[in-house]
Amino acid sequence: MIGRRRYRVHGRVQGVGFRAFVWRQAQRLEVSGWVRNRRDGTVEALADGPADEHEKLYAVLQRGPSLSVVERVDVTREDREIEDLVGFAIVPDE
Repeated sequence: MIGRRRYRVHGRVQGVGFRAFVWRQAQRLEVSGWVRNRRDGTVEALADGPADEHEKLYAVLQRGPSLSVVERVDVTREDREIEDLVGFAIVPDE
């Protein structure tokens, strides 16, 4: 079953290639959605995918790219809207 989750990654996650890292991992895991920087210094991602792929995505978000320092990853389940997310993109900052 496909589910939607919103991830919020805290720590040193901007200016270290985090969004590109998430994009590459999402392509590998075949989840759909987007990732962006937020003004508060976090990185946010919204993803649609099966539960097992969300578990894998959560694990890679906790690790991050080599230059990052991930302090924590908050996850919320969300209802999927009528439209499905297609592909995975790096979107403009919030």
